[in-house]
Amino acid sequence: MCKKKFQELNLSDAFLFAAVMSDSENCRLMLEMILGIPISSLEVHSEHNILFRSDYKSVRLDVFASTKVQVDYDVEMQNEKENLAKRSRFYQVRMDSVSLKPGEDYNALHPNYVIFICTYDPFGYGLYRYVFENRCQERNFPLNDGTTKIFLNTKGTNSEDVPKALVDFLHYVEDSSDKCAVGTQNGTLAKLHRRIVSLKKSREWEERYMTLADYIQAAEKKAERIGLEQGLEQGRAQGLEQGQKLGLAQGQNKLLNLIQCMCANGEADQIPRLSSDPAFLEEAFRKYGFPASSED
Repeated sequence: MCKKKFQELNLSDAFLFAAVMSDSENCRLMLEMILGIPISSLEVHSEHNILFRSDYKSVRLDVFASTKVQVDYDVEMQNEKENLAKRSRFYQVRMDSVSLKPGEDYNALHPNYVIFICTYDPFGYGLYRYVFENRCQERNFPLNDGTTKIFLNTKGTNSEDVPKALVDFLHYVEDSSDKCAVGTQNGTLAKLHRRIVSLKKSREWEERYMTLADYIQAAEKKAERIGLEQGLEQGRAQGLEQGQKLGLAQGQNKLLNLIQCMCANGEADQIPRLSSDPAFLEEAFRKYGFPASSED
């Protein structure tokens, strides 16, 4: 994050994506290109979109939005390979829990879309778009439960099978330049690009970006120091130079992953305790599903 200026970011950058999608019109334009249907109006729920602490030390990068006809959307930019299938299930449940009030009939549940925009192929078939819905295995008819999961791949190869507007948009995700936007001759994408260019000129967003970048850099240095200490300790326990190097690398990687999880979950202010409170460090590892030091 620190190596690029805010104005140079592509839409694939999670911070810029979240900033762009915090605006309902930007979100509407993007969803129209993704789904291939007109969307008249849309509301972005900011409490589920970008969550900054008062000192801008943490950020959530998923977007939760809904239309006036009560369709919910959860959209996320995905640059690293993860278990997206299970995450899509969690996001669907989260939207359902918001849309159904206590005592309401299940028919009140909104249709919803969970959408991941991936800068890699999540399933390895070379498709720009993977769409999933629940279907009967025996007779191949839809369950019609109103849920759809869409995984997009910026590196797809089957342009003849999907709308050109979607292909244009996915190429733009990784090359958010004037040349790319104009070259597509896509009016919706051109409009979105103009709005993104305007956002990049915002001093407020640039300051937020730089503040978060500085903080993450400091957090990474802290993780390296803690990882070094843990790695050296593990290496001494093994009594081997090879074990020492292995312990160092494992300790650094685990701490960096832990810090990223804490930042995403709004716990950035607790990170300093990792180096001063061993019990809290062990507890944090277990909370986020990492093996504790004693279990390495």
